[in-house]
Amino acid sequence: MPVGSERNGAGDGRTRVVDYIVERLVRRGVRHVFGVDGANIEDFYDAAHFCPDLTAVVAKHEFSAAAMADAYSRAGAGIGVVCATSGGGALNTIPGLGESFAGRVPVLALIGQPPTSSDGLGSFQDTSGVNGALHGEALFAAVSVFCERVVTADDILTALPRAISAAASLGGPAVLLLPKDIQQAVVEPTHDDPADAPAAVGDLAELAHLLRGTDGPVTIIAGDQVARDNARAELETLRAVLQATVATVPDAKDVAAESLGVAGVMGHPAVVAALDDSALGLVIGTRLPLMARGGLDTVLGSLPIASIGAQVPYLPCVHVESHDLRGSLTQLATALSDTASRMPASQPVRGELTPPEHAGTGVRYRDAMRVLDGLLPQDADIVVDAGNIGAAAIHWLPARHDGRFLVALGMGGMGYSFGAGIGMAFARGRRTIVIAGDGSFFMHGMEIHTALHYRLPVTFLLFDNHAHAMCVTREQLFYGDRYSYNRFGPSRLGAGLSAMFPALPSVDVTGIGELGVAVTTALDADGPSVVSVECSADEIPPFTAFLNATTQLNSRRS
Repeated sequence: MPVGSERNGAGDGRTRVVDYIVERLVRRGVRHVFGVDGANIEDFYDAAHFCPDLTAVVAKHEFSAAAMADAYSRAGAGIGVVCATSGGGALNTIPGLGESFAGRVPVLALIGQPPTSSDGLGSFQDTSGVNGALHGEALFAAVSVFCERVVTADDILTALPRAISAAASLGGPAVLLLPKDIQQAVVEPTHDDPADAPAAVGDLAELAHLLRGTDGPVTIIAGDQVARDNARAELETLRAVLQATVATVPDAKDVAAESLGVAGVMGHPAVVAALDDSALGLVIGTRLPLMARGGLDTVLGSLPIASIGAQVPYLPCVHVESHDLRGSLTQLATALSDTASRMPASQPVRGELTPPEHAGTGVRYRDAMRVLDGLLPQDADIVVDAGNIGAAAIHWLPARHDGRFLVALGMGGMGYSFGAGIGMAFARGRRTIVIAGDGSFFMHGMEIHTALHYRLPVTFLLFDNHAHAMCVTREQLFYGDRYSYNRFGPSRLGAGLSAMFPALPSVDVTGIGELGVAVTTALDADGPSVVSVECSADEIPPFTAFLNATTQLNSRRS
């Protein structure tokens, strides 16, 4: 008998809509869903309670729940699922879904709504779009690849498979708006799920011909789709066939075992040098947005560019569409395997960006990243937030050889890392390191309590510079340092969290000499832990826009 039929008196092979959804998710391998409960989504939580194969995780905020689902999907654990109640709960998911939309991350959002009988009648939290009510379907359609308001129980039998297929094949969030009476209604499920549409792959002949005829070194710029498609091994095979060098975009640091470094505004000089010495640039699985191509426009404009991936890059190129990089890169490597061996590209010294020295109090970003690089285990997953400390981690902290390195730059929403670290830990069951600033902590740091509640192995490294430091840097460089709206009062995050949550190992670090011991102890904790690191809002991070502005400012002063 289907889950829920006996509880609801159906007893005839029928089941509630929410039980149908839960059953179909489990059949697809989903083991966790993330959300915040409420009156118009509580029936889904009820269905999850009676399903032993599904854990419904309650977050502190719907943005973080969406970030959990996003990271769960990026980690390869299956489609991420976020659920929220109506009204403010529903609206709070929008920034998180926007991140998944920008990053093309498959996520399913189940959004509760008031009963259909109250549509357009001034009901609390009405988003039916009827009679002047907020139009939820139009709102969510802007941040999704599929959106449907389910208005009869039988509609779920087609809407759910189409939503999941759209999220998987197109890459991005799919949203189902579920009125409460529809969730409670019963349906007679079909026995078989429709097969997913095969992943689209374009004709590789032209790309193979171009690569075969290239006389000189090839530099590959690999993107986040390599991670989404789990195509790391296939990328390495193609690299070896082409004798190419590889760079990565910032949100794909972990896709290449050996790389020149990161491309773009937080990137490494070796990437520019390699492209300058290349006969062709091969872009794989990225559109090369501004954060990934900043500082490369001149060199990219001077050589032929080829691309393979789900979307066409933002610069002129020969492009082949592929929604299955594992298959495509394998085919391409096979097609080129008989190519005469080319001279491998020279390996330029990686090098670093060089921010100006800072003599203020607190721990320097680069010093902290060097300590972490020496201590973090090679199977640890790293999740990095936006801001100055995020730029420092992207530039100076290598990905672990057997771990993931996740940063979300599609929307760059501050506080993403707290939910994402939790989603990553649920997906992969290993020590996850969250690196975030105090500004991000003040937005969504209470998800640390969620990690504590579920005893997750997440170590939160909070870099406390008592400011929205990237905004302070902008005030200094672009507005003459005449004022600051972006400095906070002093805080002791480690001591504060320890007082709030006595079971949480949490300490403050004020000098580089204390950091190693604190991190080692935190990594050994059974469950979550926190290390708060005192640093300075006046330190300029490795971010090319700031370094160029600093050079110009110093030139004017001299």
